[in-house]
Amino acid sequence: MTRSFWLPVLCGGLILTIGLGTRQSFGIFLKPVSAELGVGRELWSLGIALSLLVMGILSPFVGGLADRFGAARTVAGGTLVYVLGMALVAAAASGAQLTVGLILTGAGLAAAGFGPILGAVGRASPPARRSLALGVATAGGSFGQFAIVPLASVTQDRLGDWHITMWILAATSLLMLPLAIGLREPKTGATWNVKAPITQSIREVLSEAFAVRGFLLLTLGFFVCGFHVSFVGTHLPAYISDAGIGLTLFGKGISPPELGGWAIGLVGLFNIAGAVLWGWLGGRYKRKDMLTLLYLLRAGVFVLFLVLPLSAGSVLAFSAALGFLWLGTVPLTSGLVAYMFGPINMSMLYGIVFLSHQFGSFVGGWGGGLLFDLTGNYEIMWWASIGLGLFAALCNWPIREVPVSRLAPSPATAHY
Repeated sequence: MTRSFWLPVLCGGLILTIGLGTRQSFGIFLKPVSAELGVGRELWSLGIALSLLVMGILSPFVGGLADRFGAARTVAGGTLVYVLGMALVAAAASGAQLTVGLILTGAGLAAAGFGPILGAVGRASPPARRSLALGVATAGGSFGQFAIVPLASVTQDRLGDWHITMWILAATSLLMLPLAIGLREPKTGATWNVKAPITQSIREVLSEAFAVRGFLLLTLGFFVCGFHVSFVGTHLPAYISDAGIGLTLFGKGISPPELGGWAIGLVGLFNIAGAVLWGWLGGRYKRKDMLTLLYLLRAGVFVLFLVLPLSAGSVLAFSAALGFLWLGTVPLTSGLVAYMFGPINMSMLYGIVFLSHQFGSFVGGWGGGLLFDLTGNYEIMWWASIGLGLFAALCNWPIREVPVSRLAPSPATAHY
């Protein structure tokens, strides 16, 4: 290797910081967009849900492109599409333009998101450090959530114009473009692997993966992660604002809308440590066991949030606890894909798993807005989050964490 594997980790993490940070801020626009366009919350929720669905549908394809032509070019192209979508949203004066812009942001983040970036990180990292490297890169998205969402919330609250706030986020997203250079991979194809790679066609790769029961269970369980992340990220700020929960800190008042932004930011702050820790645990223990534990803990956090009296303290405690579990699924899930099938086709295979995640995101994001407009509250969605957390734990527990036969690891490299 001619360079440290930490370079793509750093650049990939910073790209996720900006891309996911600006993307996670969309929840703070739910109420002002709905008010300006004179529609219910379903329109913005549906637009976000469609963007997440498009991101998932395109993920296997852009993952295949990144595996074969390099993550740097894929991420750079995705950045341009993402910024174009943000610009359309910022200039939107109708629901149609808004929806088209949101769909383009989803297409852009498919190419400039987890799949291509984690694939590049996985190929650049030695097996013994791969899970940790994936965790550190994933933490970049959490840092963006902590740094960008509260700032966007304060900006929106002060300016009172969501169009200007969105233009600022679009300009910020352009910084992802030069960072893509750090994802360039050696032209010789020299990457870390369990053993020398075996050339496979796309059909052979997919046939091998779908013949493994654990891959199907992993894909099914990841649906739940998407549901949780999209529902909370899109609707928690509005939930807090509806309840009128504010906070006075050091003599300074924090309005309910601002507290909603800070709650999402706090999720990101605690997930910086959570993503790294869960990634580290995935290098020491079976990843499928850690995923089972993580989903069980998520269900428990949702239960406590519902049964305890709603207050600023309970909101912040919930955000911190959920943040610790927020994207810890990503290094565990992507690491498990790389371990079972090798890192060569990791972007494409993880893209398939991520597609399930985005179907969950579609249901969680749109369902929250739809049910709110029908019932006037989020009660059903909160309890659904609990039930799905238990379901995901049951999906991951029986997975057999072993590489496919063609990789045939030696006893010294076996994962315990």
